[in-house]
Amino acid sequence: MFSKESLVFIVGLILVVFPYIGIPESWRVIGTSFFGVVLVFVGYALRRAVYLKHIQRTDGERASDSFVETTDPLFK
Repeated sequence: MFSKESLVFIVGLILVVFPYIGIPESWRVIGTSFFGVVLVFVGYALRRAVYLKHIQRTDGERASDSFVETTDPLFK
């Protein structure tokens, strides 16, 4: 439907316009909270995608700083 970037833009516009469209105060609080939570989740998903792309190597595997122990002697 929408890309994540478009969703952040649309939810941001809704949050800017929401206080001025003349809805009751209780609905405004609920709506602002709901759209804020949506914005947090979509922002997290975008940030996670950038992080995963950053640690991905060119051979399709993910790189990490993890320690791998070998049974072969490294120094003779």
